[in-house]
Amino acid sequence: MSILFRNGLLHDGINEEAQQCDIRVEDGRFAAIGSNLRATRPGTEVIDLKGKHIYPGLVEAHGHLGLQGYGMRYEGADINEKNDPITPQLRAIDAFNPQDLSIGMAAQAGVTTVGTGPGSGNVVGGTFIAIKTTGRRVDDMIIKNPVAMKCAFGENPKFGYQEKQLCTRMTIAAKLRELLYKTQEYDCKLKAAGEDLSKKPAFDLKLEAMLPVIRKQIPLKAHAHQANDICTAIRIAKEFDLLLTLEHCTEAQLIVPELVEAGWPLAIGPSLTHAGKVETRQRSFETPGILAAAGCEVSIITDSPVTPQPYLALLAGLAVKSGMAPFAALQAITINPAKLLGVEKRVGSIEPGKDADLLIANGDILAIDSAISQVYINGQPISMEKTA
Repeated sequence: MSILFRNGLLHDGINEEAQQCDIRVEDGRFAAIGSNLRATRPGTEVIDLKGKHIYPGLVEAHGHLGLQGYGMRYEGADINEKNDPITPQLRAIDAFNPQDLSIGMAAQAGVTTVGTGPGSGNVVGGTFIAIKTTGRRVDDMIIKNPVAMKCAFGENPKFGYQEKQLCTRMTIAAKLRELLYKTQEYDCKLKAAGEDLSKKPAFDLKLEAMLPVIRKQIPLKAHAHQANDICTAIRIAKEFDLLLTLEHCTEAQLIVPELVEAGWPLAIGPSLTHAGKVETRQRSFETPGILAAAGCEVSIITDSPVTPQPYLALLAGLAVKSGMAPFAALQAITINPAKLLGVEKRVGSIEPGKDADLLIANGDILAIDSAISQVYINGQPISMEKTA
């Protein structure tokens, strides 16, 4: 399939200035971007976008789409395992429901790639995946699996396991350290045994699941709101020489120099809700702009379903209203979350060779009065008919 989009105002997610240009899509990828492009294949569909704005498909770095879906709070939700605070062996792919109505809603709002996985009820909750928001079978929607190992600090694990020997932040950190030490030992024994099965340690599914973390193949995806929790996550990552992404970061504005020095990607939010617990009392739409201006790599998140995923662009617009530079806000919902998820070679910007994920709008998508007329995922138009 070949499409030639003409005369649109392109916001590619890489260059700050928008440009009037043509885009040629072939076989689900961006083939060429420039002026006065010509169709290179018979039957190419030509679409005139004069007066329209073109954006990359939006990317959500952190949510729970497909695990806790539309109209679900308890029944049908698969967001947190409540029998054990340490569950690295759990995989989001085994619970993701492609038929959930909220997936189509996200796609219609231009959110074409989502990082989704277990919630923050456990100290270690399992692996996240990156998916496209279209498809009938999760195996066909996957961009990357796994993208990260979810872990959580602060009030959520404390609340969920307060009657099961987990009452303080100290215990959370100790349980995570214990798991990491055991995984290091397990890894050393595996390497020492080589191909000799008789010398291999007894198989342990939890430790097997943690091997990609210890081997720096995937990061820890650390739920942390308070500044002290953020610092604990950084401290543990340094101790064990791990990769890390910092998620939520409600009090990140209190430790800006430390976060700049650490250099880890930050996923900020959600901010469009009531401060429902003590550790979120300092939530503010000013936080993403403060961190981005300091040089941090910032993503803005909905934490769907805490905030509905279709409001991702609105959250970025509210950050602009609170002082964030507009281009930084656009990158916070496109290329930056793509980098955080490790899928930036495929999505997050409009560049030749990348997946043809784009949205067409009548104006600035960070403005509340902007409307999206069409969304394409892998070069295919999605249905814009409302389902709920």
